Amino acid sequence: MNASSIGRRQALRLLAGVAAAPWLLRHGRALAGLDTPFTLGVASGDPAPDGFVIWTRLARLPLYPGNELSLPERIPLSWEVATDQAFRRVVQRGQTTALRLRGHAVHVELHGLQPGREYWYRFIGLGEISQTGRGLTLPAPGTAPKSLHLAVASCAHWERGYFSAYRHMAEERPDLTLFLGDYIYEYSLPAGTPDLVRPYGAPEATDLAGYRYRYALHHSDADLQALHAAAPCLATWDDHEVQDDYSGATSKLPGVDPAAFHRRRAAAYQAFLENLPVRRLPIGTNGLPQIYRQFRYGDLASLPLLDGRQYRSRQPCYAAPDYGKGHLAKASCPDLADPQRTLLGFQQEQWLDRQLRQSTARWNLLAQDLLVAPLRIPGPGHAEDRYWTDNWDGFQAGRSRLLKTLHESRAANPVILSGDYHSFWANHLHLEPENPDSPLVATEFVGTSITSNGPSYQAVQAVLPDNPQIRFYDSRSRGYLSLHLQPGELQVRMQAISDRADPNARLSTLKRFTLENGSATLHET
Repeated sequence: MNASSIGRRQALRLLAGVAAAPWLLRHGRALAGLDTPFTLGVASGDPAPDGFVIWTRLARLPLYPGNELSLPERIPLSWEVATDQAFRRVVQRGQTTALRLRGHAVHVELHGLQPGREYWYRFIGLGEISQTGRGLTLPAPGTAPKSLHLAVASCAHWERGYFSAYRHMAEERPDLTLFLGDYIYEYSLPAGTPDLVRPYGAPEATDLAGYRYRYALHHSDADLQALHAAAPCLATWDDHEVQDDYSGATSKLPGVDPAAFHRRRAAAYQAFLENLPVRRLPIGTNGLPQIYRQFRYGDLASLPLLDGRQYRSRQPCYAAPDYGKGHLAKASCPDLADPQRTLLGFQQEQWLDRQLRQSTARWNLLAQDLLVAPLRIPGPGHAEDRYWTDNWDGFQAGRSRLLKTLHESRAANPVILSGDYHSFWANHLHLEPENPDSPLVATEFVGTSITSNGPSYQAVQAVLPDNPQIRFYDSRSRGYLSLHLQPGELQVRMQAISDRADPNARLSTLKRFTLENGSATLHET
């Protein structure tokens, strides 16, 4: 925990809102025995034209797995929403309760706000006032926004470095932040691991207490708190929110009891939904939350947010020694092109097909977790080509269906935003993925990691001549994507930090690209 971030919250206490909860402000802290309950900051997310979700989670220091048990079972809180940062014009206020059953996390779904404008929010409880967060409502349907500024993040391994990339994202004050997976990491690195910057200090997360601890530790970071306070977010998950390389209902490890893995996955999903500002989700046919959902930014952009883990078929080529882990599989592996296999799940595929066919937006930005463009890795000598199995290359028939939908739906300006690969990519997506003479149907941008190790720069560069659809690749930098969307063009900046081990890392722009309305051809600028 950054001590200065706690100090800022202590300095804020009792500055405003006393009338909203006088009894709590006078007596709450003494009853709970806490210094400040808002050690994990505030956040907003899942905006709509009439509101958004506001979030906080109460926590006692020091953080450790199961620490929520040391807090009272029920803690009353008040909240306020204002049109100004000083809260002179409060437009909504209310009460809620932080429950131990939910890890003392609070989600308030706001309604009745004006579309397309900024609001500020805060919580009051246990004698303290939280930091202030900035929320935004989406433009009303049928309106024509002039621009949309997005920041895109993925793969934040606490142990690999500091979250200075989040600080720089916050300083951009985007309209929306996209988290495309691996918001936490479930495993802990062994002591003595090279480049271990700050240990988790706990064993691998396998139960609800373990996953909750991971999120609490991440939320204790001042840079992540600053980002969440600066802009609303949209979030989906990848694998490390549960287990590295898991696929659907299948663990990556052989011999794992399916029922035990289902319990672990359910605990991990619960922790994710507790700790991100996500609306109450419908329950899918499998009895688990349906996290894929759609957002519309007026007539400028449609943003389907996809789930690339929950509904997947078992990992392809599931045999010793790799079993359920991502690995290089020979092109002859029959699973790769099997039309009965799916990455999104057939129900989500059909949902996305409907969203794209019905879209009237000028731009369609598909946000998801994994590299879509193929990466064919020639075998040594005349050996068989290989593909990495844990991304869309392992589900090639599903990818073909996705690209066919993009082509036949005639959705305007489809762009795919991806995470997971710990590297920057700019790709052309063709109807026949490895045939550059087939129609160009979409463009893909992949953001690098916030801190996690990148793949070999030299190894991927060596195979790019065999993969003309890959227009740019660089795995040497950590950072994020910054997108500025206007009706006539999309500008993309690949933002790189100087050193993940430096909490004060500097920022630079590694590469710039532009897409023009009506064309999927990349232009480097």
